[in-house]
Amino acid sequence: MHNPFAESIGLVFEEERAGYSRCSLTLAPAQHHNPHQVVHGAVLYTLADTGMGVALYPTLAEREICATIEIKINYFRTVSAGTITCITEMLNRGRTIANLESRLFHDGRLIAQANGNYAIFLPRNAG
Repeated sequence: MHNPFAESIGLVFEEERAGYSRCSLTLAPAQHHNPHQVVHGAVLYTLADTGMGVALYPTLAEREICATIEIKINYFRTVSAGTITCITEMLNRGRTIANLESRLFHDGRLIAQANGNYAIFLPRNAG
């Protein structure tokens, strides 16, 4: 799936299937750091949110779309260089709500974990 925002920050999807995704991002300090020279929390949030959407999309029926309702994220460690990997798995898929979990790793160490709920619906203009 074409995702202009993900592409603009350098997010790469390595695996995409129903209920699962794996993506990574190689950090570029000028683009991904906060003023303290570590990766900005919003970058990690973006990996989790986008990973969740990509894992959910293959489960949608024709014309259905999804939208983030809420995400809770815990940050465990700072990172300043290298590659971050985000692994997402669907925990539950109902008719109108799905729950997913993303775990973010750097050099094999868990640096953040997120849990999100997504609305599943037909857009108003779907007729």
